[in-house]
Amino acid sequence: MGKADNRSLDRCAVFSAKGLTKVYRVGDVDVHALRGIDLELYAGEVVVLLGPSGSGKSTLLNILGGLDAPSSGTVRALDHDLTGSDDAALTRFRREHIGFVFQFYNLIPSLTARENISLVTDIAQDPMSAEEALRIVGLADRMDHFPAQLSGGEQQRVAIARAIAKQPDVLLCDEPTGALDASTGVVVLEAIERINRELGTATVIITHNAAISAMADRIVSMSGGLVAEIRDNVKQLARGIRW
Repeated sequence: MGKADNRSLDRCAVFSAKGLTKVYRVGDVDVHALRGIDLELYAGEVVVLLGPSGSGKSTLLNILGGLDAPSSGTVRALDHDLTGSDDAALTRFRREHIGFVFQFYNLIPSLTARENISLVTDIAQDPMSAEEALRIVGLADRMDHFPAQLSGGEQQRVAIARAIAKQPDVLLCDEPTGALDASTGVVVLEAIERINRELGTATVIITHNAAISAMADRIVSMSGGLVAEIRDNVKQLARGIRW
């Protein structure tokens, strides 16, 4: 039985969001970033959040990851009520359950790839080794290189390895290929796909690039702070992503 069939039999929600809104006050103007989002994300799946800049994708991801709080609505993640949690509880939730990958790599220049990852493994509850994390992203031979000795795509893969080294339940990726050229971006996406396949990590990828949706189990299209469409990807491409 294939991956998609297994998932359809065990629809365990890792996130359940109900009626999420987010309003920012900018001067005298209220900016409505989210206007009432209902969404469930399931264990082991790859979800692409697709939409133009300003559609609310990053705001939604930040709320799901416990980096921001909604103006109204609720979010449950695993057995955690994020909207009822204080800052200490949210910090613990992020540390134990969430891996983040951003557009920019945020590596420490004076540390090697292995040492950058060890910063996370030293504080995680049940981490994999830095060496194993780098193997998964295809950089086993670059672990003792410094960021300046790595290409942009290699630095992003180190950032991904750092995010997965603590073995999170969920990997949240905000425009992970936004600073990369097309061919390098494909390598990074293939590393993310490999993590989902090998570790079963639920993965959410924010992008404005519709071509990336080829790797998703589900595509969530956003517009104007709303979910415009949710659709299953019946022709998911496990490999061979094209831009």
